[in-house]
Amino acid sequence: MSYYFCIVGTRDQPLFELEFGTSKQGGDGIARFSQEARHMNPFIVHSSLDFVDEMQWTNNQMYLKRVDQFASSHISTFLTPTSTRFMLLHLPHPPNTAPQSTASPNSFPPFTPYTSTPASTTTGSRSSSSSSTSIPNNPTSPQTEEAIRAFFGEVFEVWIKAIMSPFGSVEGKLGSPVFRQRVVAAGKKYL
Repeated sequence: MSYYFCIVGTRDQPLFELEFGTSKQGGDGIARFSQEARHMNPFIVHSSLDFVDEMQWTNNQMYLKRVDQFASSHISTFLTPTSTRFMLLHLPHPPNTAPQSTASPNSFPPFTPYTSTPASTTTGSRSSSSSSTSIPNNPTSPQTEEAIRAFFGEVFEVWIKAIMSPFGSVEGKLGSPVFRQRVVAAGKKYL
């Protein structure tokens, strides 16, 4: 699965962005978004903010689970007490499958969300060992939801430490390489 993680401030500006791939079940940790999808990801996440704004008043939980879907991309959200949103776009990319070039009902023009993996990089043991409930193959399973919840929890702790710095602010961009390393480590650990 490929992931695009974004922290969105209270004024709807991106404070931090990161793309990574799954590290579970033999994944290499590299995002497999097509070039077009890389440009579309911030817009897809930003379009989900309307749903998050509606849900934050009707739900008293910090983790809002999956709030939106675009083509085969799913957006999960974690809402902090300061109304800063952690948004994770996750896109399953089935192994040994070429990307679809057909238009989905929600996309115009035709949108190919992931790049194909060459047959030489995919092993038969990896594709046969993964089940339909594993994290890379099923973005709606309870295991995936729990892994995303744990990822958001760890990133929230790291974010709290970063904004408590006297040199940072809640609405400031997070450019710290240590923060980036810890988010990548959380992604490898849970996703």
